[in-house]
Amino acid sequence: MKNAKFSEDHEWVKVDGDIATIGITNHAQEQLGDVVFVELPEVGGTIAKGEDAGVIESVKAASELVAPVSGEVVETNGSLEDEPGSVNENPETTAWFIKVKLSDASELDGLMDYDAYQAFIA
Repeated sequence: MKNAKFSEDHEWVKVDGDIATIGITNHAQEQLGDVVFVELPEVGGTIAKGEDAGVIESVKAASELVAPVSGEVVETNGSLEDEPGSVNENPETTAWFIKVKLSDASELDGLMDYDAYQAFIA
């Protein structure tokens, strides 16, 4: 995850062109415990940085996926709704949540790099 950016809400963002893939960090899934339900936004809708972009429920708590960037949702990882536990197994790879067409790439500048995130969670 060295090439990703991280939010203080424990989401990660990987950018390819103007598409940002967003998920939660390994630290976040450890804090949540066993994930039992995931709700994702609608494709075609927009999300705004800092607003709720989905729901993650675990055996311990319910949490929100907080949008680390703004944009249009172009794809969701539908497999998470059928297999929410995959978030615990591969939170930083195959268990991504949404893909967003960035509306303001400068928002990425406010996110942490890998080393800063590691210091933040230490």
